[in-house]
Amino acid sequence: MHRRPPTPRRTTPPTTTTRTAALALTAAACTIGAVVFAAGPADAATRHALPDSVPAWATASNDTGAVAADTDVEGEVYLPLKNQAGAEALATAVSTPGTARYRKPLTPAAWIAKFAPTKADADQVTGFLRAQGLSITAVPASHEFVVFRGPASVVNSVLGTSLHTYRHAQRTLVAPSAAPSLPASIAGLVSGVSVDQGRLLTHPELVQQGELPASSVPTHGLRQQATTPTGIQAQCSKYDGEHTATVPAAYGKTSVHTFACGYVPSQIRSAYGVDTLAKQGVRGQGQTVAIIDAYASPTIVHDTNTYSAQNGEPQLTSATFEQRIPSPSEFTDQVLCQQPSGWQGEETLDVQSVHAVAPSAKILYVGGTNCGGGLDVAMSKILDQGLANLISNSYGDVGENVPLSSIRGQVNLHIQAAGEGIGLYFSSGDNGDESASLGSAQPDFPASSPWVTAVGGTSLGIGKTGKKTFETGWGDVLDQIVASPRGNVYSTPLPGGIVAGGAGGGQSTLFDQPAYQKGVVPASLANGKRVSPDLAALADPYTGFAIGIRPITDDTTLATGDFQNETYGGTSLASPLTAALSALVQESTHTRLGFANPTLYATYRAAPSAFNDVRPPSSPIALAYTSATSGKDYLVTLDHDTSLTTAKGYDDVTGLGAVSFAGLTQVARR
Repeated sequence: MHRRPPTPRRTTPPTTTTRTAALALTAAACTIGAVVFAAGPADAATRHALPDSVPAWATASNDTGAVAADTDVEGEVYLPLKNQAGAEALATAVSTPGTARYRKPLTPAAWIAKFAPTKADADQVTGFLRAQGLSITAVPASHEFVVFRGPASVVNSVLGTSLHTYRHAQRTLVAPSAAPSLPASIAGLVSGVSVDQGRLLTHPELVQQGELPASSVPTHGLRQQATTPTGIQAQCSKYDGEHTATVPAAYGKTSVHTFACGYVPSQIRSAYGVDTLAKQGVRGQGQTVAIIDAYASPTIVHDTNTYSAQNGEPQLTSATFEQRIPSPSEFTDQVLCQQPSGWQGEETLDVQSVHAVAPSAKILYVGGTNCGGGLDVAMSKILDQGLANLISNSYGDVGENVPLSSIRGQVNLHIQAAGEGIGLYFSSGDNGDESASLGSAQPDFPASSPWVTAVGGTSLGIGKTGKKTFETGWGDVLDQIVASPRGNVYSTPLPGGIVAGGAGGGQSTLFDQPAYQKGVVPASLANGKRVSPDLAALADPYTGFAIGIRPITDDTTLATGDFQNETYGGTSLASPLTAALSALVQESTHTRLGFANPTLYATYRAAPSAFNDVRPPSSPIALAYTSATSGKDYLVTLDHDTSLTTAKGYDDVTGLGAVSFAGLTQVARR
């Protein structure tokens, strides 16, 4: 069964001036950045409004009325750190070469004791919420947030607002119609609250070969596409150049290589230069790579072991795989979060790609109860217990259009991770600059946070001998090939009519430029702001990775179908590949990379050749593709990523460049 991947949901652009002023990150010499929090209210008034809690799309024109009183709603209350500036200064010092604290992180217990909100404050907040009739679903050991649920009528009363439904992103979403408020005694303990369903549109950053993201739009007016067979029927290639196809003249050629069937683990290891390491015993032993997604695949171990046997790879064991997941009865918000089936492919891709690169590393999968507060809870489980020092996160919002209250809470988790020496890797996104969805260019959050390593994407050819034949920025434009009285022709002028995905990135609307990017990121790209991504790895589904999966066929019972192979890409692939490579580097150098960005950019300044600079190809690279479902033929032109472009040096598609074991080893040794 061919399954369409989850459809990314869309949000509208923020009011840039307000959001930027509220969440600008300073570039002070002592810290990477500072999140500006609204001052706590005085205790004089009865109630105090909590700013930045009403999403931009909750407008009168989109309002469809008050929600039913019994509508179940999730919310999250965020508590401020005890010493915001101190936490940021520590995270910066631990992560920056040359400081006395470089690579000397705090333990989770020490970080919590020094910077986390107090248990007494958290208890006061949770006690108040419970007393008003709300259920507390999670409070992490760090006490940084409280996740609650309850009927809309109770939420209205507790937060002094009126929840309405709004038509947005082709969905009906709940949001407050006015700023929530709390009694002064409670409001003084919190930094914000999130009670809208926009957060539940967080989606996996993966693209299945042959499918188009929801934001795909014609770049030219498409003519009526003929259904007469062209006779091309491009056959997938197990390695770049195995098969060719005859196509209408394109870029001076009539014969082009065909798309990849899906690279297998041995090819990925060879292309990234770690195949010899495996023979030397460097396979990720002693390293733990955590993976966070929503829900949990009921067949992940069975699927991965079947896939491993298929490809001559080692099986998962209790030493190489552990999961901490909610029971299916605890899953919430499945419809808005695109169902467990919508996240199953993501988890499968993440686990199998990490296992491919670092087969002896321990993979810790932590699943969220949903794609909102559940993801924060999953992150906190790892951070508060120090369960891993590398975390791959292959999900994101559409742009940075998330309420500031939620962004502040998530950024504090990123700061905690840096202070504890834990590296967070986030997929940069799969829809380029997001302008097709938002009307303006912006990167995806959380990848745009200056406290995480954002991983962009490349298109990668792997030849018969396992070596790279080409690598360029991921950005696919498809042009259908159709039959006409004069022979086969393209339906639109080259490069084509459909933007079929590309790595996310670009200039942040929220965060000021961190000190580590100054002098490396061109001023024309930054304009004083954080720019993502930082690194890049394979992401193009047409040069993608083969996985094995028994797809969920019923989201209620979690029944699954027969085992099948599928080919995936997206920066959902790039992030776990980078985390797995980092695990090998940590093992071989006996070094803990932690939050790597300051060292990545310092290494680039000293030795730019440590990174595989991804530049535009000297002549266009195109692949022939035939859809297995529709039978339509396409020419896929690579390295066309919306307004984002590859260039010499840093660029907003691939960052500093493509990852490699040799390059990351230089980073580890600084």
